[in-house]
Amino acid sequence: MKTKKPTTLPAIDIGISAADRKRIAEGLSGLLADSYTLYLMTHNFHWNVTGPMFNTLHLMFMGQYTEQWNALDVIAERIRALGHAAPGTYKEFVRLASIAEVEGVPSATDMIRHLVAAQEATARTARKLFPVVDKANDQPSADVLTQRLEVHEKTAWMLRSLLEE
Repeated sequence: MKTKKPTTLPAIDIGISAADRKRIAEGLSGLLADSYTLYLMTHNFHWNVTGPMFNTLHLMFMGQYTEQWNALDVIAERIRALGHAAPGTYKEFVRLASIAEVEGVPSATDMIRHLVAAQEATARTARKLFPVVDKANDQPSADVLTQRLEVHEKTAWMLRSLLEE
């Protein structure tokens, strides 16, 4: 009977120290948690919006949650590329997220207000990670952050525009 030799993976050597990769992965995990919470909130509002702006908001929310869903993979895969496990449970997301879940079904206008706040919170989470990725010379993570900031800031502006009289 042959005994199987233990397999060891080669160390990650991408030019970013293990400590920096850990800090970046932790920051990206917070971004993933905020992004997932925002995705779920947006999808919930898509299902439950009512009132005179129903069609407009229903379609707008669908476009937003679809974009957010696709971004989740990008963030999680960057965490994995850095050599860390991506969070993937509701329990982890609740612990890591800076966004509180919305209980019940708010009015359409309040849905917009909640989404503006959640988009801005997600942007803040991404922005506060830049000093860490800059110090570590981690351009791929910086690119992910820049892309997410652009989306969240633009979406917050568009949603806020709906609240103007």
